[in-house]
Formats: sequence, structure tokens, C-alpha cells
Amino acid sequence: MKAEVWLRGSLPQIPDLLQPVAHALLQAREELELMMIGFPEEKLWHKCYEMASPAFHLQHLAGVLDRLFTYAKEENLSEEQLTYLKKEGIENLEIKVQTLLQNFSSQIDKAIDQLKETTNYTLTKTRYLGRLKIPTTQMGLFVHAAEHTMRHIGQLLVTVNVLKHY
Repeated sequence: MKAEVWLRGSLPQIPDLLQPVAHALLQAREELELMMIGFPEEKLWHKCYEMASPAFHLQHLAGVLDRLFTYAKEENLSEEQLTYLKKEGIENLEIKVQTLLQNFSSQIDKAIDQLKETTNYTLTKTRYLGRLKIPTTQMGLFVHAAEHTMRHIGQLLVTVNVLKHY
């Protein structure tokens, strides 16, 4: 069994203060890939016990990372991002597990690249979240992105395991 990402040491080119964020995101990708092995496509949109469907979690994981890292760059969301947000959780039987996994993995790659380009100087600079322009910091957005990702990975793990045996 492979050690968790954070136990494997520092990640090259990631600033020291952002190592935990990068570790959490990479750990999430590894756990997601393992938990989805053999998951039946026909259960992707199933909800059990009023829990969100696996498809919603997979869409949401990629979407939130994209949005939070956009705000961290001091940018507004694009029309494409807003359209994606509106479609999160809307059943689409054409979407496949592998596509959702690839979307999330791609978003992790983009996030890691952005972390590599980040300097300690900008981490405490004010950033604004959402249409309400809620003040936070770049570090706050990065940490929340990692925390939020791992929270959904945990929820998804329960849902996937229930649905695999349901």
C-alpha cells in the first residue's frame, strides 16, 4: 500500500506554505480514482438516502476547484464557468464516469500548476469570493478548495460504497 501523498515528502516547485494544499488535492485524485474502479455507469445519477448522486459530486469537485482557483487569480468567472455551475447535478445520462474523472484530474493539474506559480507574497492579499464579493485571502481560497475537495471525497466514498452494494 502506497503512503499518503503528504507522507511522501515535499512536492517540487510548490511553495512550502502551499504544500498541504497540493498534498490534499493530489490525495483526493488518488482516492477518487481508486474508489471509482468498477463503479457501474447506470448508478452514476442514483441518489440513495437523500444523498447527492456520485455524478453531482464528480461535477462539483471539478467545478468548485475551477471557480475557487479563478477567484484566487483575482478573476471573475467566465460564461463557460457559470454555465457549468448551472448544470452541476442536472441528470445527463450521456456523461460517463471516465469523463468526469478526467475532468477532475485535469482540474487538479491546473490547480497544481497555479500553486507552482504562486508566491508567498500574494498569499495574504485580499481576494473576493463570488458575486457577493466576500472578502478572503488567496491562501483562504486555496485552503478552502483543498478542504472542500476532501469533504466531498468523503461524502462520495460513502455514496459509492452504498450504491455498489445496493
